[in-house]
Amino acid sequence: MSLHKICLYLLMAGAAAAQTADLAGDYSGALGPLHLKLHLKNGANGVLEGTMDSPDQGASGLPCTNFKREGQNLSFDVPSVHGNWRGKISDDAKALTGTWSQGADIPLAFQRDEPAGKPSRVDGIWLGTLETGGPKLRVQVTVKSDASGKEHCALDSLDQGATGLPCDNVQFDGKKFSFDVPVVQGHYAGMLSDDGNQLTGTWRQLKELSLTMTRQKAAIAATQPEPPKFEPAMKAVAAADLKRVLDNDLSEALKKGALAPATRGGIAIGILQHGARHVFAYGPVQENSIFEIGSITKTFTGLILAQMVEKKKVKFDEPVRELLPAGTVAKPAGPEITLLDLATQHSGLPRMPDNFHPADMDNPYADYRAANLYEYISKHGVTKPANVGFAYSNLGLGLLGQALANCAGTSYPELLQREITGPLELHDTLVKLSPEQQKRFAQGYNAQHQAAHAWDLDALAGAGAIRSTAADMLTYLAAQLHPEKTPDSLSQAIPLSHELRADVAPGMKIALAWLYDEKTGNYWHNGATGGYSSYAYFNPKEDTAVVVLFNTTIGPTGSFADRVGKHIGERLTGKAAISLAE
Repeated sequence: MSLHKICLYLLMAGAAAAQTADLAGDYSGALGPLHLKLHLKNGANGVLEGTMDSPDQGASGLPCTNFKREGQNLSFDVPSVHGNWRGKISDDAKALTGTWSQGADIPLAFQRDEPAGKPSRVDGIWLGTLETGGPKLRVQVTVKSDASGKEHCALDSLDQGATGLPCDNVQFDGKKFSFDVPVVQGHYAGMLSDDGNQLTGTWRQLKELSLTMTRQKAAIAATQPEPPKFEPAMKAVAAADLKRVLDNDLSEALKKGALAPATRGGIAIGILQHGARHVFAYGPVQENSIFEIGSITKTFTGLILAQMVEKKKVKFDEPVRELLPAGTVAKPAGPEITLLDLATQHSGLPRMPDNFHPADMDNPYADYRAANLYEYISKHGVTKPANVGFAYSNLGLGLLGQALANCAGTSYPELLQREITGPLELHDTLVKLSPEQQKRFAQGYNAQHQAAHAWDLDALAGAGAIRSTAADMLTYLAAQLHPEKTPDSLSQAIPLSHELRADVAPGMKIALAWLYDEKTGNYWHNGATGGYSSYAYFNPKEDTAVVVLFNTTIGPTGSFADRVGKHIGERLTGKAAISLAE
């Protein structure tokens, strides 16, 4: 499950800093969950030059221009993302404290990187290849120790264009070397050879793969993905005519792209415009096929929270600790994580718990039980970090779903039926399928177009366990557009779930799990499991909603479901549309 590419816009919220000779060097900063790197140098005639990296999303070398320095004041632009940084330089030039502007002002400070101390035996540049069963992926790791002897590293996935992914928990003891890469939930553990030129070990990221890395003299540049291509704009297409337009726009994908016969990829699309519904399918799926919707589940969990608040069963500011079994976790001394923090991805919890060790990598969530979840929370605690920003967490929404089920004295699947799918008559939207529904359950495929096992979620069900059809999802989205037509308390709970409660990035906010794009007016979410991907949005001002369900997970070029959903939105509004050809 993932919030795929939400951060592609987020990542473009980094910045740079500047000066003359005393500013030249590397600086690190953070914008919410995004780590940023600023590289400054003195160019011709002493003019400051710089670039910025957003390593969490694989963006590097974004040019910084128009540096202006007056005394301790500094400013510069990042034209490629239409951004500007302005602020002050500390007396020792080790800190740059200021504001990043990209439609809205956000505090952004940089600290100069400490110079390396005496290199350790593991310091250097390492290169290896992961055999994934599909495309081979080159992995490059740069390791260096600071003045105190502490090890640091960054990982590049060269063939995916992802560079500078920050490491955490870097350990080097004797010959043992290990590190985590939190942004991708990866872990490496290996042994340094006697001659110090090879690391032999394993990379674990759901599956465990062998990874041997060899010392290199110089770093290799990453393959940068091509920027997306766009089809020319046309007059806004009515929903009733969109199937005809998509037949043409998807023609290349159906021949040799994501929907080509050899891929076995199939996609179901639902469109709702001014009350008129349209559902159609391409490839080896039917209009009534059932798909895993992945993280779109989170919006159902957010609505369950709103429903239970409306019924006065819980409160938004209620500590999650109080809905866990007695004695699970101690009350912290300061602020603690609330139900609202979990629903808005502002809890500070990591993306996944560190005791997540699947017995079956093809069905990784099946054996993560409530006892495992409580064990993790007991160890981690429920203290809410100071100045916590948006940080996408499957753990957080899974914990919310479990806590709400505890409060209701039932399971998450039963709570979902009681509060949402029952009242809305979503008969094909559920966690466990009936024998008849199992026959309509589309076979899912991984990124290499091999049959994938369905994912069964237990304690983290609230983060991504739901299966549904395009038609049922349209009914769900219709309720978002017109809550006044829904039964009983849902007519109040749905608007409550749409209230914007926190920032995600410039131009992006979050309600209860739903993300909101200020430019388009779309509430949206997407999702992915091992064999499926999905995208949905609704726009109250345009009285329009779209859902895309795909029987293939996210591939090397990103989420095809996302691209189709965005393409449809652009066709409906008469904008240039992102290309669907490979």
